[in-house]
Amino acid sequence: MSNGFHRRIEAQEQAVRALLAETRAWLRARDVSEATCGTVEIALAEALNNIVEHAYAGRAGRIGIAAVLDGAQLRCTLTDRGRPLPGLCPPEGDGPALDRTGAEMPEGGFGWFLIRTLTRAQRYERTADVNRLTLAFELETGTDPAP
Repeated sequence: MSNGFHRRIEAQEQAVRALLAETRAWLRARDVSEATCGTVEIALAEALNNIVEHAYAGRAGRIGIAAVLDGAQLRCTLTDRGRPLPGLCPPEGDGPALDRTGAEMPEGGFGWFLIRTLTRAQRYERTADVNRLTLAFELETGTDPAP
């Protein structure tokens, strides 16, 4: 069974959803816990949707993913030819400021906060016209505990 997963998709919401389902199935086939699959899926969804919404911003394009399992670590590298991240680096900081009453939830600003929270490490680079974002995850393998 291969410890590598490589795909290229169109930068479209439907293709992202299909890729996330395929990635989860690939991880489960390698005995990665459901909880960890969920963590990976959330972080990848945020990163992939950022590429669709911001890097390509309605333009056609493709996104590549190369995922590698190495022991208890997963590295996922996403590539695209969209716009670079502002300042050529991921945004810093915490999540968005919340209304103290809880009445108003901000529309956005959670994506990079979630990505940073759910991954062990992140690395972004732009070479020529290619964005490359690598996300590293610590994995729990085996069967999830019974409820």
